[in-house]
Amino acid sequence: MGDIDDAIERAGYEAVTKPPPKTAAAQMRLLLKAEKGSTKAVAGRLGVSQRTVERYLKGTFKRPRPALRDALAREVRKAWQPRVRARARKRAASTGGITVETRARFGYTAPIGTTDDPRMRRLTAHLPPQYAGRLFDAQQAGASDQQLRDIVAEGLQETYFKNNGSRAQELEVAITDIDYFDVSY
Repeated sequence: MGDIDDAIERAGYEAVTKPPPKTAAAQMRLLLKAEKGSTKAVAGRLGVSQRTVERYLKGTFKRPRPALRDALAREVRKAWQPRVRARARKRAASTGGITVETRARFGYTAPIGTTDDPRMRRLTAHLPPQYAGRLFDAQQAGASDQQLRDIVAEGLQETYFKNNGSRAQELEVAITDIDYFDVSY
């Protein structure tokens, strides 16, 4: 996963309305429900044996080792309130848009006589719903980090650098290096 993909996932987790389960047994039950009752599938997701999953469900085991604890936290985040997260994404893609906060190196293709040297900038900009929708669709399709960067760069180019078409008509923007990237919707 790249910087943008991770940021989109983090933003989705901010949309949840209740905290996820805390105990290992409750987390195992959640994953069991997400896997439609298959302890073998839960074991495969966590990288443990099927018997280990059964022991946590039964209550024989209570405190997972660090590796299992991390795997549980990761998988529970993926399975927790998927419809709430999907609804937030749909709202962002149709009406709300997304807010991008980044510190990245932007390169420019501009007319002669202007500076086109790439430089680090810190930007916070709101991207309209059409860019949010394209970004979510590309992420769902398994787009590479570079493809996601191109979509974000195009959105920032139109909304921030060109000010929605009111200036710098020939300017083309590319993100060449990301130091920090965060998304909210």
